[in-house]
This record gives sequence, C-alpha cells and structure tokens, in this order.
Amino acid sequence: MQFMKDRANLIPILQKAQEAEGYLSPQAIAEISQFLDISENDIYSVATFYALFRFTRPGDHIVKVCLGTACHVRGGERILESVERELNIRCGQTTDDFKFSMERVACVGCCALAPVVLVDQDVHSKMTPAKAKEVLARYKTHGEDI
Repeated sequence: MQFMKDRANLIPILQKAQEAEGYLSPQAIAEISQFLDISENDIYSVATFYALFRFTRPGDHIVKVCLGTACHVRGGERILESVERELNIRCGQTTDDFKFSMERVACVGCCALAPVVLVDQDVHSKMTPAKAKEVLARYKTHGEDI
C-alpha cells in the first residue's frame, strides 16, 4: 500500500509498520519521520496516545490471561501466577528468546468458558494452572503447528 506524504496518513502508516514488524521499531519511526517530514518526537507523541501501538518486540506467541469477573472468580489469578512461573516473565514482558509475551486482559467475552487463556487467537477454556502449563508446553514444542 502506498501512502501520500501527508501527516493525515500518520496513523495508517504506523499501523502498517507495526503490522510488518510486530511493533514500532526506532528504525521504523525514523523512516516514517523522514517520509512525512515530521519529527520523531511528534510521531511518538501521537503513537503513545494509542494503546494499540507497541514499542518493544513482542514474542512469537502472545499469551493473554483473562481476569474478567467470571475468570477471576474461577481462579484467573492462580492461572496468571502459573503462567508467569512457567514462562519466567511478568505481565507486559517477553521471554528472552522472544518466543512468548504475556498480557493480562479484563475480559475476552468468553465468560461461559471461564477461566480462559488466549495464545495468539486460540482460546483455551476451563483452564487450571496444570492445563495452562500443558498448553504452553505444546506451543514451546510445536510452535504454531498446533
């Protein structure tokens, strides 16, 4: 997709850059700055306003632990702690090998399946700490082929 050199295209350009790399790298910000002839500070000012943009490389797999009401009541916190131990990272962090990133989410809309863990777009329901460990082991072993 080609973009015109117009500041109005900044957000779509940022979205495209993040889609390509998984995050907004300093190199991407510099290239966008040069292309649109606006400062990197102005770009960061806009990009940091929106929660959808990230500035660090994510893992190959994004693990989201739901802590909405239904998931919380059914042990979401224990599952979160189990995933943190298994991956040896905290929420918002990425493993050293860039295989996993971890997030806590308020609700994924699967309350009847609670507690829920998402890995990428895959929903894993009725989780327990032991089941969460098994799910992560499959992603560690088989990657995206599960």
